[in-house]
Amino acid sequence: MAAECGRRVAELHLPTALLLFTRGSLLPLYPDPLISRSDPRRTTHVQLIAYSDFPFLNASFSPVLRQIETGKRDVALVDYLRFYLPDMFPALQRVVLLEDDVVVQKDLAGLWHVDLDGKVNGAVEMCFGGFRRYGKYLNFTQDIVRERFNPSACAWEYGVNVFDLQAWRRDGCTELFHQYMELNEDGELWDPTSVLPAGLMAFYGNTKPLDKSWHVMGLGYNPSISPEVIRGAAVIHFNGNMKPWLDVAFNQYKALWTKHVDTEMEFLTLCNFGL
Repeated sequence: MAAECGRRVAELHLPTALLLFTRGSLLPLYPDPLISRSDPRRTTHVQLIAYSDFPFLNASFSPVLRQIETGKRDVALVDYLRFYLPDMFPALQRVVLLEDDVVVQKDLAGLWHVDLDGKVNGAVEMCFGGFRRYGKYLNFTQDIVRERFNPSACAWEYGVNVFDLQAWRRDGCTELFHQYMELNEDGELWDPTSVLPAGLMAFYGNTKPLDKSWHVMGLGYNPSISPEVIRGAAVIHFNGNMKPWLDVAFNQYKALWTKHVDTEMEFLTLCNFGL
């Protein structure tokens, strides 16, 4: 069902997918195989790929796959695929990664030219005052967490990320992620249903804050985002439980997504969207 709902990609909404932008290409990463194709109405090439296209992604190499195969149902493969981008695309030097619950409102070309100061990850920070800092996402009762991280460090959010894959390979971030995944097999370091804490750990001290206008988040939980802030955003993010395709969506934000939906789409009725 999710595959059928996500076949049309013109609106940049793909359920159960991550959107990976390279120069001139959009690569949705699906958990199940789909046929690769290009949309002739767009200048962007669209390629649909599955994790099974990458033989190295197996339980011998990845603790994510190993934990899933041993029955850990709280680890979602599609969420953790992002930690294998340098291995999946060895010829690429930089990518822009979008979550599947975003709407792109402005040209993202400027992200290719953002100076990351040698760091691996570019992301918008979300802390304010004492809120949304590392102490919220990691278990600081564990020795390794206390020794390696500052609970007051500002957390950033997935949704819009610029990754320097050369710096990623240089600093061994995937290997570091593997270490943390193995240490968290019992779920003592962070809640494994959330992929953000793993990113906060793997890219600690290796993240460059982006200007907040690149990524305005919270449209799935915060009813008080100003229209001016939304209009000025390059990307708006419906993170939270009140997704725009659900009946519980905030009415003031819903049209920001529904106006892009092709209501004549063949499979739309199968998706049970609350339009």
